[in-house]
Amino acid sequence: MLEIFVCEDDPEQRKRLNSYIENYIMMENLDMKLVISTGRSQEIIDYLQNNRVTGLYFLDVDLQEEKSGIALGAEIRQYDSLGAIVFVTTHSELTYLTFTYKVEAMDYITKDKFTDIRQRVIECIDTANTRYLQNKYNNIKKFQTKSGDKMISVDYNDILFFETSPQLHKIILHAKNRQVEFYGKLKDILEMDSRFYRCHNSFVVNKDNIAEVDTKNREIRMINGEICYASSRFLGGLKDIIPH
Repeated sequence: MLEIFVCEDDPEQRKRLNSYIENYIMMENLDMKLVISTGRSQEIIDYLQNNRVTGLYFLDVDLQEEKSGIALGAEIRQYDSLGAIVFVTTHSELTYLTFTYKVEAMDYITKDKFTDIRQRVIECIDTANTRYLQNKYNNIKKFQTKSGDKMISVDYNDILFFETSPQLHKIILHAKNRQVEFYGKLKDILEMDSRFYRCHNSFVVNKDNIAEVDTKNREIRMINGEICYASSRFLGGLKDIIPH
């Protein structure tokens, strides 16, 4: 489901946006939901910190708080790198700030008498829905995590294995062309996808990217030649994955 968020500090304009969104979702029977509509940017950030989300965000640029809508968009990108961000503004001249903050926006809707805001909102919903369905049906599933100050996004198809890091409470993700270290637990990784298998107390492997299993040496060779390790306890679950 594609989740929709509205951050608009004017109650009347927020109510109008909500109406456009909810009526169109219901009319077209879309797999979407307006999850949060608020005048406080922190409500959206709090939600993203506790939920993995692919979202569509309608953000007022001129929020009546210290943080602007464009700064909010930059912060959203730390948690939802694939989300669609739409800025709603009376100050079209401020759109250049999206380059300063490095926020890729899907659209800018100007709140003036010349703009059919309802139609523009519907067009954004349709575009976001099309992209969401393309990703869904193409099985483009992304593993997202925060590493330092960056939000990292890796295709599940590119993940080889995870291993515990020498640094306490950290995990190292081994992908086909990169390694990423982040805070996490292997038991939580296991619940994310059926392709992931606990092959060792310190390793979780992506079964789809195994090239060879050496049961004698308890080694798992991945499709790029990297080696992951298995323990005797978990070898049984690997025997039927691939000839060894």
